[in-house]
Amino acid sequence: MNCRAACQTAVLCLLLFGVGSAVAQDPTKVAPKNYRSGFENDHVQVVYVHYGPHEKSALHEHPGGVVVTLSNAHLRFTDQDGKIRDVNAIHGEARWFPPFKHRVENLGDTPYDAVYIGVKGVPASSASAGTNGWTEEERNMVAAFLLLANQDPSTTRSPSAVE
Repeated sequence: MNCRAACQTAVLCLLLFGVGSAVAQDPTKVAPKNYRSGFENDHVQVVYVHYGPHEKSALHEHPGGVVVTLSNAHLRFTDQDGKIRDVNAIHGEARWFPPFKHRVENLGDTPYDAVYIGVKGVPASSASAGTNGWTEEERNMVAAFLLLANQDPSTTRSPSAVE
């Protein structure tokens, strides 16, 4: 096989087999302006999320997980099939998201910040059911921990100050 034929074969293989990974990927790779890795191991992927006013992301995907919203925002999610879902994110809330490929747009005039805790290694079918192997209590505990960890210390009263 000559060099030209080898190059053509390589390009064809990339097009045929690499399209899926190029179309929807890890958000920290395809949208590093919006997603920053905080921590990752075999079980979870913690990602810091930031969208400036009116920013949009490329198509990407996350494992199913919990997002903890750190600021109010009006967001638009567009899935891989073009289905649109508008979400009003409220500071302090925690929501479960099943794994899905999507784009995000911040429709507001203010930045949006959140923390996403993706749970790895669970089939999409169980993650879509909203359990992903975690109980409601476990998901709420993770969300509460993240909220406490992101509070402004100057506005938090110590336990001894509570009467």
